[in-house]
Amino acid sequence: MTALCTVPILNKRGSKIYLHILPGARIIIWQLIYERTFAAMQASSSKGNAFARARAALWAAFPHTLPVLMGFSCLGLAYGVLMSAKGYGAVWSLLMSAIAFCGSMQYVAITLLTTAFDPVQAFLMSLMVNARHLFYGLSMLPKYRGMGRARNVMTYMLCDETFSIVCSVTPPPGVPAKDFYLAVSVLDYLYWVAASFLGGLLGEMLTFDLTGLDFVLTALIFVLFLDKWEQKQNRLSALAGVAAAIMCLLIFGAQGFIVPAMLVILAALLLGRNRLCRH
Repeated sequence: MTALCTVPILNKRGSKIYLHILPGARIIIWQLIYERTFAAMQASSSKGNAFARARAALWAAFPHTLPVLMGFSCLGLAYGVLMSAKGYGAVWSLLMSAIAFCGSMQYVAITLLTTAFDPVQAFLMSLMVNARHLFYGLSMLPKYRGMGRARNVMTYMLCDETFSIVCSVTPPPGVPAKDFYLAVSVLDYLYWVAASFLGGLLGEMLTFDLTGLDFVLTALIFVLFLDKWEQKQNRLSALAGVAAAIMCLLIFGAQGFIVPAMLVILAALLLGRNRLCRH
């Protein structure tokens, strides 16, 4: 009769129990225990490496996103306060920024939320205001190629500021491009969402009249227009935009001129692109 061997093991509670097995089975059991232990060590090491990579990427990306943090803090706070002034609390600001994440269009959406809803006009206006992202996305295809699932996240979080950083900054040595670009996208996204939410909370605490705060987006656009106007090569396209806006305002009125004006501007820029490029 073959003698049995005793193998000590630990159960789920940490108590030691003994198994009586055949000698040949002892090798198989020890091999299984070794494989399980080695797999657990590998998984733990992989998690640790992933955390270290993420931390390194965030530290590398953060200095490049500081200007975005400053800008988004002001604009996001103003957006949250304005939403609160129109009757939409901090949670609405948080959801709009987290789901829509479309910056200037979120300001425009406040007007759409507080007036009679016109789905066709809302769709066309959203398309025209955010049409630039079509070109952003196309230009990012080569840079985001081969980045797996992270590419979908980075595409969703793409905005003007993130596009500018990704196009102009080279990932530092030792930081994979995917980790660096993802860190930039996540940081910029969190800046806007957090500022919008804090603005909503601040707006709920303010008691004075906030009339005129919705002019903040118009002021921002005007400042950007003046900055471009100082460059002589941009003046022809700027004049085309002003002329199209005035013409459509006279024809369609103050309530319906924006979409036609944007279509006229687009057509003018496409038809005159050769001349504009020469300037």
